[in-house]
Amino acid sequence: MKDENIGLDFAFEIVAQIAAPLTGGAGRLGQRRIIPITGGTVRGPRLNGRVLPGGADYELIRPDGNSRLEAHYGIEAEDGTPIYIVNRGLYVAPPEVTARLDAGAEVAPTDYYLRAAPVFDAPDGPHGWLSDHLFISTCRFTPVAVTIRVFVVT
Repeated sequence: MKDENIGLDFAFEIVAQIAAPLTGGAGRLGQRRIIPITGGTVRGPRLNGRVLPGGADYELIRPDGNSRLEAHYGIEAEDGTPIYIVNRGLYVAPPEVTARLDAGAEVAPTDYYLRAAPVFDAPDGPHGWLSDHLFISTCRFTPVAVTIRVFVVT
């Protein structure tokens, strides 16, 4: 019988540059913010490339002040292959930490919980492995970028 232990192997890091969030205020489910993704880099042992401009993170701020995140964007591998990503996550922090982040202050990533599960849609070929695995990521937020450290579940 094959080993049933689950592990994580670091695959790559995405640094997604972001613009100021767009918001229309509170709605029935909470406050929706759209955070444009304007570019960035992908670097690591399993993938290198760039983040394509034009995606966005569709954040839903819950009544308790924490957020559900859902980012849709594309990356282009070094060889020119386009790869689509849907990254769903969760942000949890005390209100004072959220206020500091919203004010543009640098906040240590240990002061908040920001994790996500990216799903990749890559064509067959050298990047097809992205479509055939599960991933989990740690995330660090600043006013100008989100750093996403992607780990493949083994």
